[in-house]
Amino acid sequence: MPQTPIPIVVSINLSAGGVPKHSVNEATVTFDGLVGDGHAHAKHIKPTRALSLLDDEILETLRQEGYPVAPGVLGENITVRSLHVQSLTPGTMLTFSGGVVIELVEPRKPCFVLKEIHEALEKETIGRIGYMARVIKEGVLHPGEQIALIPPPATG
Repeated sequence: MPQTPIPIVVSINLSAGGVPKHSVNEATVTFDGLVGDGHAHAKHIKPTRALSLLDDEILETLRQEGYPVAPGVLGENITVRSLHVQSLTPGTMLTFSGGVVIELVEPRKPCFVLKEIHEALEKETIGRIGYMARVIKEGVLHPGEQIALIPPPATG
């Protein structure tokens, strides 16, 4: 039986505000988000929107569809692989091997700024642009870290 790949951090991405965000070798994660990461719009400055995550596999699909995307181009803070974040549910906790812990809050919605990259990109990324998360445990995050999932508690 084939083994399921372990989810990992592919890239950590920052910008002074807006897109694209650029890859860095490490980032300090606080309850407010990544140190040094600016926000171009006030609506993004909330603890429940401290970080955004996107699957590298989605970027690969978008590239195959002809869009010029790479880690950080769509504005995500953390690009992940083998996590399939889009299929997860709110309340799922992610523990990174370096100690940072986050909780997925809501699926991310595409922003109008994506039109700067390609006119159709805002529409084409609906339902496949990742997740917003809040920080549960602060720390330092590096590319290559492994990610463990803790499903939300069962309700009912």
